Amino acid sequence: MKNIIPSYVRVPVIFATVFAGMEYFIDSGEKPAFMEYPMVAVFLFVFLFLLIAIEIVISAVDKVTYQLLNEEQKKQLEEAQSLPFKESTFYKNMMKKLTRSKAIEQEADVMLDHNYDGIKELDNVLPPWWVYLFYGCIVFAIVYLVRFHIVGDYTQKEEYEMAMLEAQKEHEAYLKNAPDPVNLENVILMTDAASIAEGKKIFTDNNCASCHKENLEGNIGPNLTDAYWINGGGIQNIFKVISEGSPKNSVMAPWKEVIKPTDIQKLASYILSLQGSNPVNAKAPEGELWVEKTANDTVENTTEELTEAVTKVTDSIVAE
Repeated sequence: MKNIIPSYVRVPVIFATVFAGMEYFIDSGEKPAFMEYPMVAVFLFVFLFLLIAIEIVISAVDKVTYQLLNEEQKKQLEEAQSLPFKESTFYKNMMKKLTRSKAIEQEADVMLDHNYDGIKELDNVLPPWWVYLFYGCIVFAIVYLVRFHIVGDYTQKEEYEMAMLEAQKEHEAYLKNAPDPVNLENVILMTDAASIAEGKKIFTDNNCASCHKENLEGNIGPNLTDAYWINGGGIQNIFKVISEGSPKNSVMAPWKEVIKPTDIQKLASYILSLQGSNPVNAKAPEGELWVEKTANDTVENTTEELTEAVTKVTDSIVAE
């Protein structure tokens, strides 16, 4: 018999199919099934060994059978194997079952009396594959109707909501173990009410009020509601001090091992949200007055620096 698919393709495909099926159906967590369960690895090894052994046996039987044939039989076998696939008996029988078409010699049996300018019509049956597909669609439609419109266990909308809830849980689980996306370089001020409320909760939960009081008016630590800052103001400087501690005050310890960066960002944003609130009994200002630089300030500073550099170069040329 002619092999349509060679053994060096057939064996890997069969083995890969079985391997993928076991990985899909066996729950082994994050590890592959053959690593988590040694018996799976043993089974796969034995299965691969048997596949190769079967191919060797079949090849040997084919060779022995071929040697037992006489010259006439060998010639017939070679002719059969040399035929293209579409001309093989297997292909012709398969297409006949799928289409149930009539041969040209049998067209008279299905010829209709209709004649249009010499063009005649054949009464061929529908292809069986099309008929079975049509019947399958009808069965599916009935099951779908009963399932979703009569029994009504759950609707597609409810299924969507359950899938979204499951995806949200998976996302939250991922965020717990994922690296935090916020750092000193990309931290930004958050102004939405939800983030500010979370920042306030973080302030309370970590007992920050013991040093800065509940309204940030200052106690052991400085007043955080005025415009004066010991280590510089703005979201980046506050984020850095909370994360790494204050180099000018050993009491302010680093919190990066206790509070994750995204929460430090919310805490820093909460602190800045109370700027200028002037709480009662506020501590006297400490540090230097901080003025947040704008884009215009940056452009002006750059222009001044360039002007100064050009002036120095000009003066040095004139002096020479």
